[in-house]
Amino acid sequence: MNFFKRALFFTLFLLAATQFSVAQNPADRILGTYYVIEPDSKEESKVQIYKTNDGKYHGKIIWMKNPNFPDGSPKMDIKNPDPKLRSVRGDRIVLMKNFTYNPKNGEWINGEIYNPVEGKTYKCKLAFESDTKLKVRGYVGIPALGRSMYWKKL
Repeated sequence: MNFFKRALFFTLFLLAATQFSVAQNPADRILGTYYVIEPDSKEESKVQIYKTNDGKYHGKIIWMKNPNFPDGSPKMDIKNPDPKLRSVRGDRIVLMKNFTYNPKNGEWINGEIYNPVEGKTYKCKLAFESDTKLKVRGYVGIPALGRSMYWKKL
């Protein structure tokens, strides 16, 4: 086999192996970037969901359509109950924490979501309704006492 054929074979092998390893962990399906429109404020943003070293899933805002107020000053997390976090720019807020995957029902559970508009944190669960539509259910107490948003996976 000449060099180019071996290089092509090796590249295809690595690509197939990578695809196989990703398919092995359905929990990682949630990883990626999502386009979000907040229903009340109509704020548009992008949220990146990532996996931490402890195997839990978190999400942070990485882009906002309008990151500044009309006067040009940046939107900050001023309603955060933790005074140390009030100086975090809106487009850098970690708003989802500690999700784990439940393979029985294909949901990410036991997490929480922070609403920077209110400065409040809620229990939350996540589930795909289609390949690109993620249902984000924030609630108090039980999921029936909550509100859902739908995020589009990019």
